[in-house]
Amino acid sequence: MDADYLPLPLDGVRVCDFSWIIAGPQATRIMADLGADVVKVENESHLDSIRLGLQVDPENPTYNGSGFHSDFNRNKRGIQANLNHPDGRKAVEKLIQNSDIVIENFSAGAFARMGFSWERLQELNPDIIYVSCSGFGHVGRDASYVTWGPTAQAVSGNTYMSGLPDMPPAGWGYSYLDHTAGFYGAIAMLMALRHRKQTGEAQFVDMSQIETGMVLTGVPVLDYQVNGREYVRVGNRSKWPAIAPHGVFRCAADERAPASQPEHNDDRWIAITVEGQDHWEALCSVLEAPELFSDQRFSDNDLRVNYEDELESLIGEYTRNRDCFELMYSLQERGVPAGVCQRTDDKMVRDEQLAEREFYREAPHSEIGVHKYEGYPVSFSAARWRMDRGAPLLGEDTMAVLTEVLGYTHEEVAQMMSELAVS
Repeated sequence: MDADYLPLPLDGVRVCDFSWIIAGPQATRIMADLGADVVKVENESHLDSIRLGLQVDPENPTYNGSGFHSDFNRNKRGIQANLNHPDGRKAVEKLIQNSDIVIENFSAGAFARMGFSWERLQELNPDIIYVSCSGFGHVGRDASYVTWGPTAQAVSGNTYMSGLPDMPPAGWGYSYLDHTAGFYGAIAMLMALRHRKQTGEAQFVDMSQIETGMVLTGVPVLDYQVNGREYVRVGNRSKWPAIAPHGVFRCAADERAPASQPEHNDDRWIAITVEGQDHWEALCSVLEAPELFSDQRFSDNDLRVNYEDELESLIGEYTRNRDCFELMYSLQERGVPAGVCQRTDDKMVRDEQLAEREFYREAPHSEIGVHKYEGYPVSFSAARWRMDRGAPLLGEDTMAVLTEVLGYTHEEVAQMMSELAVS
């Protein structure tokens, strides 16, 4: 069967999406990729701030010019509604009545203060699934605290875990915890849909972003519980088990970086792990470094660990003049775990594995044009995911949603637009 004709797993499911920034939009992006009709509810007076970030044309920024926003909100529809206008609020309430799921990632209690408590949502739609993804959840001493991905990341323990042993915690350079929360949010929606199908029961899903981060600390927590070992930052090295070399090493400059970022040509690195003597012998052979192999300081793993600083410095002298990809393939042929530290352009242009899996697919956007988007990393034998469009323009689908889904006439919507109830 042609893949384009395979079913979308969530076809027929509608999500009323009040989420913003990353955590919530990541969750609803997964739902949209799998076929759900995700309708993003926005208002220009309370704009999703990532609409303003990472503009395709930084010299001419617009509400719709962010590639960052387009990626996290692809395949969705978008309406503008003014909740302070009675007709705008009524339209949103009708959308909730015609949805399976409502999701938001405001601070706990904010959605209720907007007039959409769990009790009110049940009045509007007794079958509704309500997912709230807040920093600490709706219960507990810290429920009222406001968080962002990086602060939630710190409280969860993940920031402490990243960095060099003689330096303060480095944290993550990007808010990965927002993505973790998004993944858990999508799982929660799917589980709630499953539960409702089996029991007919609506459900309030209270998710804590802090707790989605704490599960990422599972190995150090288990190590402390079982072995009594305190976690220590080791950078790229390995402590349990202690093996060396285990790190990243600079390679030769190349001319692969985009013309707009030539400074990245010299930012080439390779990760190498030596787990045993056979790997060590192979590494020295590939590096053409017999003197490194004969150096008695590195004759076994325990000694290599003891002289790790000197070892890494010497290996770096050999890798500095080697092409990172050529070196990676040579090491892999000898069974040595090695991988180029790929940049975005490596992955999107040169990675044959990702190309064969069609991970990056193109989709049109009404303002910024056709671009590639990161894919959904699953291939189904009897279903598909989609990449139909980039993010909706601000209010792009207001007319279509209100007339096709909510039953308004074009004249009624035009009147509401003239009164700024919707736009």
